[in-house]
Amino acid sequence: MEPEEAKCEDCSSASCSARAKKDGESDSDFQERQALAQRLCGIKHKLLVLSGKGGVGKSTVAAALAVALSGAGRDVGLLDIDLHGPSIPRLLGLSDVRATGTGGSIDPVMAPGDLRVMSMGFLLPNKDDALIWRGPLKYSMIKQFLRDVEWGELDYLIVDSPPGTGDEPLSIGQLIEDADGVVLVTTPQALSTSDVRKSVNFARQLNLPVLGVIENMSGLSCPECGKRVDVFGAGGGKDMASDMGVPFLGSVPIDPLMVPAGDRGELAEYLSSDAPGALAFRSLIEKLIKLVESDVSARDAHVHGGTDV
Repeated sequence: MEPEEAKCEDCSSASCSARAKKDGESDSDFQERQALAQRLCGIKHKLLVLSGKGGVGKSTVAAALAVALSGAGRDVGLLDIDLHGPSIPRLLGLSDVRATGTGGSIDPVMAPGDLRVMSMGFLLPNKDDALIWRGPLKYSMIKQFLRDVEWGELDYLIVDSPPGTGDEPLSIGQLIEDADGVVLVTTPQALSTSDVRKSVNFARQLNLPVLGVIENMSGLSCPECGKRVDVFGAGGGKDMASDMGVPFLGSVPIDPLMVPAGDRGELAEYLSSDAPGALAFRSLIEKLIKLVESDVSARDAHVHGGTDV
């Protein structure tokens, strides 16, 4: 027999805003907000993966974090809110899968390792269809992903957001009131780090802790001679994190094996290998778990202290 679902009115958390109606809030809006809060209450940690710059491998990083967390024994959900260009289905070999559901709820798509995944790519009739939506429709869809998907009990929900500081990251930052924080992705060159600085300030304006910066595409080890080639430079992400006073989680090198693995939907298999990028991601996950699952006061001091993790 399944346990009875907790009700907001029975919640003992004084900090939860869904316990009581807001001034001027209608009954239907209040009930909808409570339904969202009840769904999110079953998720311990919520991490948003953001970047002010496109083309930095943010979706690959988000998927890799989710897969690696699942491999570390955590119950994980991965939500793709890049509504116009959903990449998560392809990275996980789920491009031809379509979501199902009953009674107003949506079942997450299951990936290897019991990873629960939701993306706009699972709802489009054709994977090549273009989604032409303005802000209010995007907000409504993101809220539906959070409220109506049967996420169940999770240790982590990883949210992959499109680049920039527009509708989607703003919506998710407002809808998840108790997010643990954001992970920012950049490449080393100044063209990227200058835009990611804006994401740091975006997070601060929404009172979202910056858990750390990941420098992706950080150098290439030549497969022939072993010499390191800094294709996009090196160290820019670490320098930016230091300048902005946020933690630096680490670097992930360019790995020629990762791109075809992602294109084939074999990211999970790649991450279990001893390839340079896979080893780097597993190291990052160890740091992230230690940071997120540590004592809250110690974590907050570290997050706001701007030190290396």
